[in-house]
Amino acid sequence: MRALIQRVLEAKVVVDGETTGEIQNGLLVFLGIGRDDTLAIGQKLIDKILKYRIFDDEQGKMGWNVSQANGGVLLVSQFTLMAQTQKGLRPDFGPAMPPSDAKALYEQLVEYTRSQFENVQTGIFAADMKVHLINDGPVTFNLEVEA
Repeated sequence: MRALIQRVLEAKVVVDGETTGEIQNGLLVFLGIGRDDTLAIGQKLIDKILKYRIFDDEQGKMGWNVSQANGGVLLVSQFTLMAQTQKGLRPDFGPAMPPSDAKALYEQLVEYTRSQFENVQTGIFAADMKVHLINDGPVTFNLEVEA
């Protein structure tokens, strides 16, 4: 499982002209789910994301997590993160979990994230999403966890 996280001043997801999720200060999280990923792996990644210290503390250092920064989380499914790109000129999406299984796991992870953190917004799984953001920094990290 992979997450591309971006510290944002604001972010929103628009589907068919309607905003489905929107945050101000916080984390935009693009989440890629692989074939062998499980709920336990996803929970481990979500826990890491919520505790990851990339917000400025009183000393101006990256010492605070999203909760300490009074931020929100915008969680967006992103199967393209699982692509193999080392060979050739076309991404190989074979490592991604099949959509029906991935949707169920994504929904479980949304529920888990909401049980751990108050301000969670989302996109819509497999929709044609337009993601708007103002990256703060820019600060972007690629996080992965394994079983």
